[in-house]
Amino acid sequence: MRTHTTTSSTVATVAAIAAVRNLGILAHVDAGKTTVTERILYLTGTTHKRGEVHDGTTVTDFDPQERDRGITIFAAAVSCAWAGHRINLIDTPGHVDFADEVERSLRVLDGAVAVFDAVAGVEPQSESVWRQAERHGVPRIAFVNKLDRAGADLDTAVASIRERLHPRPLAVQLPIGTEESFTGVVDLLRLRALTWHDDGTPAAETAVPAHLAAEAAARRRTLEEAVAELNPEALEEFCTHGTVTAATLATALRELTRTGEAVVVLCGSAYRNRGIEPLLDAAVAYLPSPLDVPPVRAADTAPGGTPDGTPDGTSGATSGGTGTDGVQQRTADPQQPLTALAFKVVAAPTGRLTYLRLYAGTLHKGATVLDTTTGRTERVARILRVMADRHSETDHARAGDIVAVIGPKTARVGATLCDPDHPIRLEAPVSAEPVVTVAVEARRATDTDKLAAALARLAEEDPSLRLATDPETGQRTLSGLGELHLEVAVEKVRRDSGIEAVTGRPTVALREALVEGVDGFVYRHAKQDGGAGQFAHLVLDVRPLADDADGEFAFASTVTGGRVPREYVQAVEAGCRDALAEGPLGGHPVTGVAVTLTDGATHPKDSSELAFRTAARLGLREALRASRMRLLEPVAEVTVTVPEDALGTVLGDLAARRGHVRATTAGHGGTARVSALVPLAELFGYAGRLRGRTQGRGTFTTRPAGYAPAPASAG
Repeated sequence: MRTHTTTSSTVATVAAIAAVRNLGILAHVDAGKTTVTERILYLTGTTHKRGEVHDGTTVTDFDPQERDRGITIFAAAVSCAWAGHRINLIDTPGHVDFADEVERSLRVLDGAVAVFDAVAGVEPQSESVWRQAERHGVPRIAFVNKLDRAGADLDTAVASIRERLHPRPLAVQLPIGTEESFTGVVDLLRLRALTWHDDGTPAAETAVPAHLAAEAAARRRTLEEAVAELNPEALEEFCTHGTVTAATLATALRELTRTGEAVVVLCGSAYRNRGIEPLLDAAVAYLPSPLDVPPVRAADTAPGGTPDGTPDGTSGATSGGTGTDGVQQRTADPQQPLTALAFKVVAAPTGRLTYLRLYAGTLHKGATVLDTTTGRTERVARILRVMADRHSETDHARAGDIVAVIGPKTARVGATLCDPDHPIRLEAPVSAEPVVTVAVEARRATDTDKLAAALARLAEEDPSLRLATDPETGQRTLSGLGELHLEVAVEKVRRDSGIEAVTGRPTVALREALVEGVDGFVYRHAKQDGGAGQFAHLVLDVRPLADDADGEFAFASTVTGGRVPREYVQAVEAGCRDALAEGPLGGHPVTGVAVTLTDGATHPKDSSELAFRTAARLGLREALRASRMRLLEPVAEVTVTVPEDALGTVLGDLAARRGHVRATTAGHGGTARVSALVPLAELFGYAGRLRGRTQGRGTFTTRPAGYAPAPASAG
C-alpha cells in the first residue's frame, strides 16, 4: 500500500482537517436530541424539510422500530457543512438499554453536545452518558433545550448540571422571554440579542432589550470572573483592563472545553427552531478538530509486529512515531500509514457495511487493508459518505473522516484496519456485560436454522448481545442489557428475516444433591435372554461428597482379593457417572456424591464390563432413591450500585428475591454498592425493577456463584 509524499497541497489538506468536527449528540430519552439533529440538518441545507419525531419523518431515526416507538435505538451518522466546517454527527440513543451504542460512538468522536431538558435538568441517562464521555475524555458543550415548555428554567438546569455532573458550567447566553414567550437569547460574549420569528427563521441581531440590559451585564461580568479564575490569559487581561474581550473569552472557553475544566452552556428550543444557529457556532468554535485531539495509540502487539505494534525490522518513526513510553501512535495526518477503527457493522443479508473512523492516512477505493484483529487482509470495494440510511459514494477518505465501506467480510466492531506494511492495533470499544436473558425459538420448526443465522448476524452487529445454547436445557438464549434491548433485537429478526420468533423465560438448570446416603447398598444384576447372559453383583457405600473435595463426584474401590477385576471396577465408575445424569427428584443432574465400591461378585461366563456398567447405573439410581436428596438452584453474585437515598428500597427488593446481602459499602458521588447472592431465577425482570426503583440511576452486574438449596416447590 503506497504512502503519500508531501505536496504543495499539504497546507490546504491540514486546513481541511482542522475544519472537521466529529461530534455526538448525547441525552436522556425525550430531551430532544433527535430534534436538535434534525434542525441542524435543515439549517445547514442538508435536508429541505424539518423532520419530526412524532410524525416519524426524521432522518436519523430511520429504522421502522425507531419510528414506531418514537425513540432512538441505533446510533446514526450524518454529515453537514456549517461556516466552512464539515460536521460529522452521530445521533446516539438515550435509553439505558442501548448504552453500548453510545459507548461505541464515543470511542470514535472528538467532541459532543449534551442536550438537557430545561424542565427536568439532568436526568438519569443524561448522567450516564456524561460519565461515558468523561471516561473517553470527550470534550462537551451543553444545550438546555425546551425553554418554551411550562416550568422551563435555565438557571435551575445549570444548577443541576453543577450538582449532578460536577463540572464548572459557564452559561454564555441569557434567555429572552420565558416558557411560551421565549423568543430568543442574549449572546453574553458580544452582548447582542438573537431572536427568531414564529416560523423559526432568525431575525436581525439587535441590541440587548432594555429590560434585560442590567441582568445581561451582570451575567457577563460573572462569566468574565469565572473564566478568569480558570484561564491565565483571561486573568491577565481582567486584572489589567478590568474586563475580558469577546475574543479572549472565546479563546479561553475553547481551551477550557478541550481540557474539561468547564462546560459551555447554551439554550434554546429545537422544536421551535430557536437557538440552533448559535449552537452550531459554538460547536465549531469550542469543540476540537481531529488535529486537536491526542494521537491515537496502539493497544498491544499486532500480528507479525513488535510489542509496540510496528512491523518486524522497522522503527516506530517509520509508521507514524512513538510516544515517550515507546508505544506506537498515529496523528491525524493523511501522509501517515492508514489507521482506522471499525465502530459499527451492519450485517444485512443484502450486504455488509462497516463504519470506520480514520485516524491517520488516506483510504482509497479498491485498497487492500489489514485487519490486525484477525490477521486477514481485506479489499475495500466502495467508500460511502453516510447520511443515516442513505449514502453517497466517494473515491477516497482521509484522516479525520467517518465513512462506511463495503468489501471487508469479516471485520467486527473494534477491528483495526490499517496499511498492511505498517500494522497497528487500536484499543477496541469495551462492550457491557449482559444482565438480562430470554429463551428464543422459532415458532415453526422449519425456521430453526434460519433463526440461528439471523441471531448470529444480530450479535455480529451488536457485541452487547450474547447468543448461546444451554447444554443442559437445550434452549437457545439471547442475553442483552435490558428487556427493551432484547425486545427490539427479536423484533428486528422478525422484520428483517420474516421469521416468527417467540421468546420466553429461560429454564433454570437445577441440580440434585445428596444430603444423607446409604452404606452397604446391595445391587444384583442378572439377565438371561438366550446366549451369553449378564451378571454383576455390587455393594456400594453412597455418601455426600466432603466439602473440601474437588469436583462434583468421587469414586473409590476398597475391594480386595480380586473379587471384582480392575477392568470391571472402571466399568462400575463409568456406570455411576451415567446414573448421575438424572436424579430421583426431577431428572436433574446429581452433584456432590461420593461412591465407594466395597464388595462384589462375578460369574465365570456372564460377567462383563457392560454388565458391571449397567449394574452400577441401575444400582446407584436405586441407592439415590433410598437416600435423602435436595434440589439446588443456580445463584449469582450480584453487585448493585445505587444512589444512597434508594439503598433501603433496593435492599428490601433483594430480600424479597431471596437474596443474601453479603456487604454494603459506600461508593463515589453519593452512591452505595451492595454485594449479594441471589437465585438466578429471581433475577429475571430485575433490570427493569431496579431502574424503576432508582429512577433509572441504579446499575448491576452479575456473575455465576454456584448452587444453593432451592425451595421445596422448585423444579
